[in-house]
Amino acid sequence: MDTIALPLLIALIGIALLFDFLNGLHDAANSIATIVSTRVLSPQYAVVWAAFFNFIAFLFFGLHVAETLGKGIVGADIIDPAVVFAALMGAIIWNVITWLLGIPSSSSHALIGGLLGAGIAKAGIVAVEWAGVIKTTAAIFLSPTLGMLVALLLVLVTSWLFKGVSARGADKSFRKLQLISAALYSLGHGGNDAQKTMGIIAVLLFSQGLLGATFYVPFWVVLSCQAAMALGTLMGGWRIVHTMGSKITRLTPAQGFCAETGGAVMLFSATWLGIPVSTTHTITGCIVGVGAARRASAVRWGIAGNIVIAWVITLPAAGLIGAAFYFATMLFA
Repeated sequence: MDTIALPLLIALIGIALLFDFLNGLHDAANSIATIVSTRVLSPQYAVVWAAFFNFIAFLFFGLHVAETLGKGIVGADIIDPAVVFAALMGAIIWNVITWLLGIPSSSSHALIGGLLGAGIAKAGIVAVEWAGVIKTTAAIFLSPTLGMLVALLLVLVTSWLFKGVSARGADKSFRKLQLISAALYSLGHGGNDAQKTMGIIAVLLFSQGLLGATFYVPFWVVLSCQAAMALGTLMGGWRIVHTMGSKITRLTPAQGFCAETGGAVMLFSATWLGIPVSTTHTITGCIVGVGAARRASAVRWGIAGNIVIAWVITLPAAGLIGAAFYFATMLFA
């Protein structure tokens, strides 16, 4: 495999970290929308809270998701700088489009779509590692569905536990508990999402022979990706916060706690299993679950439906952009 000049390698790593920053910016709403919409924290304090737990997530999780992205979506022997560049551009452009439109699409699946598009453009369908792709695609449907069910269950459990407590007392308790649930969700977000960029950078280094014979994720890559995501979260994504925090359903502190805790349970489980799930899909399913627990009409199903459409088209849209960038790159190679 051809090696590239050091400046180009550094530039590609910079683009990957830019994607990670935009991921934090784009997905900040996933971590803070509920805690902001319930007015437990102001937006300024909420993003600092989420960014801190985004950054320290590497202390709590292994790197299974990074390994899945690095060698479980497209064959590691297919990856080269052109494929990495095209995949990142596919994900970044789709993220920017959906951010401008205020649509909470999945940064994770945009990256996977971009990688698939670029890999197939280079080597055809044989580039695809089907076991990893099937596992990831299944998670598109399972993570919001299971998140909704877990959140519904949490609403039932907390309602039973607090049945003898006054509304004011319960509200006061859940405002404190929501600080914990938001922290846990941000840990899950940082643990799952930052690892996707780690996997991309690590496989790029591996393709250039810089990691030796065995694929692994260097610690400096871990720290760089966690920091880039935390910085993006710190910048906030206010357009999407509005959609996630108030347009789908109105939330109380108790419902915010259940949504965040349900989301954290799903993200922790997926990260330990090495499944690159979408934090956007997960928290949306949880928010729909707590809204539906109150009554079905409490959920603005039209808004939720538009979000689902964005989920469905993210993989192919980012894939087409990634393939287009790969072919364009080859014209100048």
